[in-house]
Amino acid sequence: MNETMIENHNALVKPGDDVYDLGDFAFGRDSDEAGVRSVLHRLHGNLHFIWGNHDKLFAEVIRKNPELVVWTKDIYEFKKGEIDIILFHYAMRTWNHSHRGSFHLYGHTHATLPEDNSLSFDIGVDAWDFKPVHLDEVIKKMNAKRKNWTSPIEKDPWIPVKEN
Repeated sequence: MNETMIENHNALVKPGDDVYDLGDFAFGRDSDEAGVRSVLHRLHGNLHFIWGNHDKLFAEVIRKNPELVVWTKDIYEFKKGEIDIILFHYAMRTWNHSHRGSFHLYGHTHATLPEDNSLSFDIGVDAWDFKPVHLDEVIKKMNAKRKNWTSPIEKDPWIPVKEN
């Protein structure tokens, strides 16, 4: 499984690309520090890491080898054009700007949550045939979900809206 994930990762990710991992990087009874370091050295791209609930071993490796990742965070928000994107290990029912159409990407659930009409979904590699997902694919999926999405502001006139 690890070799498949490394091959799939490197087939999509080129050196210098930014990669956002949403946690539980080194989880399993066969994981050890040397193995984690070896995998990180083999992966293309600049790894940005969101902590998961099974990252004790990974945390120890990064404490000793901080150069292996660009940064680690609990949650990360960024913009792609006009789109706000929120990265967090856990699925949330609401997130910053969710009522305004921002995207939320998470891991943790291993593709066990049913799809819904929110602008949120599981981006973990185990939900995508053990492959990382390019941001273009995320936007394509979200655009399809937007067709069935209605802002809570449009449903509930009691939610205050700032005028531009």
